[in-house]
Amino acid sequence: MRRLFASLIVVLLAFISLQAQSASSKLEGQVVCCAECWAEADRNKVEFGTAENLLKAKSCVEGGDPTLLAVREGDGFKLYELALGKFRLPGKNWLEFVGKRVAVEGAIQKKKDVSTIRVDRLQVLAPSLAEREAAKLVGQTVDLTLKDLSGVDQSLQSLKGRIVVLNFWATYCIPCRTEMPELAAVQNEFAALGVQVIGVSTDAISERAKVMQFVRETKVNFPIWVGGSSEHMIKFGLGAALPGTVVIDREGKIAKIISGVVDQRMLRKEIEALLSVARKDVAEKSSKAEVSSVPS
Repeated sequence: MRRLFASLIVVLLAFISLQAQSASSKLEGQVVCCAECWAEADRNKVEFGTAENLLKAKSCVEGGDPTLLAVREGDGFKLYELALGKFRLPGKNWLEFVGKRVAVEGAIQKKKDVSTIRVDRLQVLAPSLAEREAAKLVGQTVDLTLKDLSGVDQSLQSLKGRIVVLNFWATYCIPCRTEMPELAAVQNEFAALGVQVIGVSTDAISERAKVMQFVRETKVNFPIWVGGSSEHMIKFGLGAALPGTVVIDREGKIAKIISGVVDQRMLRKEIEALLSVARKDVAEKSSKAEVSSVPS
């Protein structure tokens, strides 16, 4: 009888443990690319999520390192591996969330020393440190010189006087393929008003044939530059995840930084605002010229 009672207790405890693990939990924390990168500094003093962190995260995540959620517990942090539950990633991995503060909901599972949360819901609460720093680039001039598909050097400096929509993409990026028709539509609508869309491929230069095939399939109607990289994206205030778009005003200064897929409505609004400023400047210059030409 005692053995039976003991066995029932063991089964009951196991059932309770299983129920506890399968019950939905809510956690808030920062997404990090791997335990090694997180441990490079005291995160109570040095915030994770710099441009350098995000650049390194690309190789960590694509190399198969488990993506983690760092959750504060007292004076320290506990790391949970992120696993897919009902939540569907917009890309092929967690890269675009690295560095961001998020709230996740799902079942927590424990195996030996590893805790995993199967993500059913995810909400971004705050941008990464790199994204916050990127906001400071608005109004700044950042140059870029790359080769076009004919092998000729092209530079943003040569486009000064136009509004430039600089889009970073790659042939393997599914969201990039999705937004190409929208960028082509923007090129068609605003080209006559001095707006130029430029596509920067981050595929290897040796993959020119693959880039050309992508251009034909997506009916790209704007110039393509090749040889772009994560370093270039970070230079413009974008993270390492594709796609990314930067809007540059007529003076060559950054006006808007867009991480992720372009919202066509928001992009059009930004372009129209810059065109409005340009028209106002022309009108003011014309008015001043008329006044100065009136004889006294």
